[in-house]
Amino acid sequence: MKRDGQLMTVAPDKLVVVTEHRGAADSFQFAGPRRDGSGAGSLILNADDWGRDQENTDRTFECISRGSVSSVSAMMFMEDSQRAADIAREKGIDAGLHLNFTTGFSASRVPNQLSNHQERIAKHLKQHRFSTVLFHPGLISSFEYVVAMQREEFCRTYGTEPKRLDGHHHMHLCANVLLQKLLPAGTVVRRNFSFQPGEKGFYNRAYRKIVDRILAKRHRLTDFFFSLPPLSPPSRLERMFSLATRFTVEVETHPVGPEEYRFLMGEEFLSLRGNIRIAPQS
Repeated sequence: MKRDGQLMTVAPDKLVVVTEHRGAADSFQFAGPRRDGSGAGSLILNADDWGRDQENTDRTFECISRGSVSSVSAMMFMEDSQRAADIAREKGIDAGLHLNFTTGFSASRVPNQLSNHQERIAKHLKQHRFSTVLFHPGLISSFEYVVAMQREEFCRTYGTEPKRLDGHHHMHLCANVLLQKLLPAGTVVRRNFSFQPGEKGFYNRAYRKIVDRILAKRHRLTDFFFSLPPLSPPSRLERMFSLATRFTVEVETHPVGPEEYRFLMGEEFLSLRGNIRIAPQS
């Protein structure tokens, strides 16, 4: 079906859209569950690594105060995890759980068993580029334990179960996590990056699409997901933000990075945002 320059295929619970930018020689594709029937969109600017260390937390909080970050993904068992949780609870900051399988825990007190299990997982995931797509039966109990401990710590520090989960270095999308169904059903889970046709190879795009379909059966997904960088050309950000007038778009950012921090704290962001509705994830 074609309507207003868009090619759409509608199923009972799916919407596939190829948004055409006439004259821009590019397009974005989306396949996922419909958020609602209103057609109203929103922009989620989510900062990763909340609580990783004091610099990450403080830079992110400055952007939240500025209005350029709407939610955060919190790391557990890191050196600033507790202070970050205290700030989030005091200020009412929307925080989800940023599962960490690959970066060593840096809090002053970390259970030895947790560190040992994480080290085993990290060794596997960092072994080669395809490790994330390979299910490791010998690590079933390790993945279960590491996820359970981080969920439990989130509950302790934030006073509630996480309603939203993603992963440090996107490792929440690895085969063990998906096939073991370690992410609670019904939660908001970060999908794969949205790419323009041709940006990735066929098999890469096909695999990502399969993963997103698996996620959509148990979880709530945004319509699109992008990384804030690269910040140039400006037309890239304009296209990303324009999608948020009709769809729910998540943009991942790391304010600790100087370039991203300057953009989020500057006038360029406010100008680009315009009247687009910025909303938290949950």
